[in-house]
Formats: sequence, structure tokens, C-alpha cells
Amino acid sequence: MAILGNLPSQSGPSGPGAGDPAAHMIVCGDDGLAHRLAQELRNVYGEQVTLVVPPSERTVRPPVVVRAAGTASALLDRMSAAVNRAAGNGTTGGAAPSGQLGSHEGMLEAVEATESVLAEAGAERAAALALVYDDDETNIRAALTARRLNPQLRLVLRLYNRRLGQHIEELLDQASALSAAVDATGDGSGDGVSGGSGNGFDASTTVLSDADTAAPALAATAITGTSKVVQTDGLLLRAVERRPPAPGEVADPGLCTLALLSTTSSDPAGADGSESSGAQGPRLLPDEAAVAAATGRGTVVLQQVAYAYSGTSMSAGRGRGVVPPFASLFSRRLRWSLAGMVGCVIALAVALTLATGEHPVHATYLTLLDLFAINDPALGASMSRQILQLLSGLVGLLLLPVLLAAVLEALGTFRSGSAVRKPPRGLSGHVVLLGLGKIGTRVLTRLRELNIPVVCVEADPEARGLATARRLRVPVVLGDVTQEGVLEAAKINRAQALLALTSADTTNLEAVLYGRSVRPDLRVVLRLYDDDFATAVYRTLRAAHPGATTRSRSVSHLAAPAFAGAMMGRQTQILGTIPVERRVLLFAAMRVGGHPQLEGRTVGEAFRAGAWRVLALDTGVGATGEDGRPSGLVWDLPPTYVLRAEDRVVLAATRRGLAELLGRRRGERRAGA
Repeated sequence: MAILGNLPSQSGPSGPGAGDPAAHMIVCGDDGLAHRLAQELRNVYGEQVTLVVPPSERTVRPPVVVRAAGTASALLDRMSAAVNRAAGNGTTGGAAPSGQLGSHEGMLEAVEATESVLAEAGAERAAALALVYDDDETNIRAALTARRLNPQLRLVLRLYNRRLGQHIEELLDQASALSAAVDATGDGSGDGVSGGSGNGFDASTTVLSDADTAAPALAATAITGTSKVVQTDGLLLRAVERRPPAPGEVADPGLCTLALLSTTSSDPAGADGSESSGAQGPRLLPDEAAVAAATGRGTVVLQQVAYAYSGTSMSAGRGRGVVPPFASLFSRRLRWSLAGMVGCVIALAVALTLATGEHPVHATYLTLLDLFAINDPALGASMSRQILQLLSGLVGLLLLPVLLAAVLEALGTFRSGSAVRKPPRGLSGHVVLLGLGKIGTRVLTRLRELNIPVVCVEADPEARGLATARRLRVPVVLGDVTQEGVLEAAKINRAQALLALTSADTTNLEAVLYGRSVRPDLRVVLRLYDDDFATAVYRTLRAAHPGATTRSRSVSHLAAPAFAGAMMGRQTQILGTIPVERRVLLFAAMRVGGHPQLEGRTVGEAFRAGAWRVLALDTGVGATGEDGRPSGLVWDLPPTYVLRAEDRVVLAATRRGLAELLGRRRGERRAGA
């Protein structure tokens, strides 16, 4: 193992704790999320960060994904000649990529976060550690090691397996609690404790998934008119994007206005909706005066804040496909044949009752015996009884091939349940999803929860998402999307949208370009690793196809703010994020106590335009306070309501606004930013 690079110079922003080595944070990872998270902590939260990444020559995927600037440039150049007016791609000539730390300051290079590497990075003195490797096992092994080095260390883990993540979170928290109890009663000096408690950090563990964070945004972006939904730990927040009202119309304000969209959102040569778009770009959390003055702008409004119980429509579709429904076992023609046979049996039983005077139950029994040819011949009986027995035998002969066909069809249905389904012949209005990896699988599940028809395209027959596709009975086309005929097999010409979510930027870009050549008005969403490159692709595609909807998304750009907020402590719970053009709005739940910007202030006074806004008061489910306060979520709080220290509020915040609320920004906060 080789350890390269330099430790933090401890020359960060001035202020209390700026020179304290115990206040730094550590980020360990092997892809773009690690660099994006380190940049978020350093630039937004003002933290000193040590970044641990694999050596570039040992990494399968470069830590900073700039391969798009080289490999994919040939594809992008095919379009740039026709759209020179959009050549400004949002990047500067000599600037480092958005996910990169300048001059490699505070960076260690190591293959894995072993005990020696964590010790070299200062885990025994650190305030928090984020483990965001792509492999779950690597993150778990490093977390166990870090907890042993510093029982009071704040841990944030990236795990795809949600059930395993819950168990690991409980295990690591239990280990920290036991260590704290031993330090409190024993003779231990607690040298490793100062890193956590000395900085006001709780030594808890938070498990997050970048796939779960980004999937709702990607799924909502693909469908016109679909709400942006944040759902976690029983809380449901739903926002919707509204177009500017026509003359004479009054826009529905919803519960509140979360954002104003760009003034040039419909102009292909206009602003790209990022933070550098200036006054023309989107405005997050505007006040009422700004909303009233923003004529001609689209808005993002909050529709719902509620508890989401199990069994709601948001969970519809989960577990489906484990046992095929009865209607899918047999064809429609066979079901009609079986119904006809049942009708014949009922008719024969009724006729036998009328002819012989038998009890209806006994008549039905005799009819079934005649049907299966196990009754005695009706010798000496009346003529009507003999005729009915012959008719019953004839119906029994007709029943045999029907039963055989039913058995064969049922066997065929169960056999096809273990294989991927092919797209139906007349399918249209569906979403074509490319890639069934971690992100693609979560997006597929989300789309099926919304009852959106999906056709998946996957090149790897062993991909992790194929099992989910079979369980949800989603058609899959196995093949390389760059090969001719694959997208046609997915019925791309009749699709509503195309989601390119593979792990290769060039594959995603090539698929989108080909899809647009087949259908110029196709709605496309690209997953790109580097956010600067995603901005360039977005502007170029939007200029080349002004009549179609184009969205480019960086998963690390969507997930990094949630991971950074989680590193500030469990007293603030990051519920999720939603994209607003190329910016991100966060939803969080926190106790009012300890936040002077909220405590003792009214809801109106606590609102800071462009930074944060209190959306609801969480008083718990089925509980009523001693003063008679209502239970559940109170979203229609009056502006005069005074926030108390024991209140738990749900709020929306920008990245910098949340950093200021959490009280860990140093220089910029004290300068009044």
C-alpha cells in the first residue's frame, strides 16, 4: 500500500476552531461523489477536509470524471457546428473540474481506507468521516475500523443495500454508546473522544444511498407533469413545476412557492439554470414580493406535506410479480372456455333438478359424476335422465382439452416469469430506461410505483436490476444500446421519454443523439458524472432541439448536498433533494433548539428569502401535547407562530442556507454572507 499526497495544511478560513486539527473532516471514496462531497464541505460549509482516494493509476474509473471531455468530445462536436450560439458550455479554460480539490490540497492517495490510512488522515481527531466507496463491503469494513479508532467519530456511509444499512447503523451506534459508557465509568482518558464531543458532534451513524437520493429526481424529470416527490421515514413532500399562467389565468400557489424558474427557460440560448446564471437564473425560496413581481416565470410550488403510511399509492407496485395474478395465468380465450364449461354444468344440474325433482345439490353432484364418467349408467331411468347423462358425458369430453390447455398455459406463464419479457407489439407512450445498475434499478422501481410503463435496455445479462425487472414484469431488451436495432426493439419511436442512466457518459450521449435522430421531439434525461460536462451537453442539446425537453443530471451533484448535511450531525435529518433546473433545493427536519435563527422567532421572522423557509411543524403521529396542540404535521402555520426550542420543524433550504443554519460556517458566516 502506498500513501501519497499531503495532509491538510490547516490554513482554512479564520475563526474559532479554524486551526484546530480536531475540527477537520475526512471523505473516502473512489468516484465523483467523493470529490463532489469534499468540494461541498469545503466551499459551502467552510470545513477543512482530507480527501482519501485511490491512486489514479490504480483506479478503474478516474476519481474526477473528465473522460467525457476527451472520449465524448467527438460525439459532441457533431452537433456543436450547428449550434455555435450555445458554444459557451459553462466551463472556464483553466478551472479545475467541479468535483476536484484545487492543487490536491488535503488529499491522500491510497487503494483502500485501511487502519493505517485512516490514522494518517487523522481519524482519531476528526469530527466526521464519510465513506462513499462504490462497494458496500468496502464502506462497511472501513466503518468498523474507524469506529474502533475513534468511538466518538461521526460516520456517514454510502450503502446501496437499505436493509443491511439499517442493521449496520444500529450496530455502529451501539458500539459508540457502549464505548461512551465505558469512558464515563472507567479510568479511560478518552483521548479519541475529543474529536467528536469537543466539537458538538453526536457520535452517531447515518447510512445514505446516492441511488435513493437521485432516483426520485431522475424519475420525475422523465415524465411531463409528474410531481417532484421526497419521501423518507414516513414523511411525504410533494412539489410540482407549473408553467407561467396565461393572460387572464390565476396560477395555483399551492402551499407555498419554493422557486421561480429562469426567465429564459424557454429560450434555447438563454441561461442554463445554474448558480452562475445571474438574475436570469432560477430563484430559490423567494419572498411574496418577488413572486408577485415575477410575471412570466414558471414556478415550483409545494403541493403536499404529510405522513405517508404503508399501503398508499406511493408504495403501489412493490412486491408485485412474485406470484403472477390469476388473469395472467390463462389467455382470454381460455378463460372464456372455462366459463362456458361452468355454465354448461350449471345448466345440466338445473335441468336434472327439473326433470327428476332431485335436490339442487344432489343434482349437481350427479351431473359432475356423469361429467367425469364415473357414475352408473341410467338404465331403467326416465328418458330425460338418460339424455341429460349423455349430454353430461359429452361436456366431459370437451372439458379434457380445455383442462390440458390450462395446465400448459400456466406452466408457460411460470416459465416465462423467470425470463425477461419482450416489449409488447402495440406499446406506446412508455419510458425507455437504459442501464439497470444501482441508479437505473432505483429509477425503475420509482417509475413502476408511479404506474409508468417502462421498457429497459441492458447490455449485461447479469446486471443487478434484471431480477427487479422480472419481479415487476417489465419488458427488457438485452443488447448494447450503441448497436443498431436495439433502441428500435425498445420501441423508441413511440416512447414518451428516454432515460440514459448507464455508467458510461459516451454511451448515454450516443443513445440520446440517436434517439433524437429517430424522434426529434423525444424527451431525454442523461446521467453524466461531471456536472460541468452535464451543463455543456444540456445547453448544446437544448439549442439543437429547442422544441424538445432536455435534462442532464449529475448523480453526485444531486446526492452530495444530502451527504454533506448528514455529516453535520443527526440533530438535522436530510429528507431529500429536488432539482430546480441546474440547482438543488434540500428538505430537512430539525429541532429548533440550538438554532438562534429559528428559536424564539415567529415563522415569518424565521423565513430568510433565498436561504431557508419553515414548511411545517412536526408534532408526531397520534400525539397531542399538554397544551392541546394538534398531532401530526401542521403545514398551515400562521406567520405569527413563535417557534420554541422543543419544536421539530420541516424546512426547505438552499445549500448555503442549510450550512448557515447548522452553525458550522466560519469565515463567511461571520462576515455576514
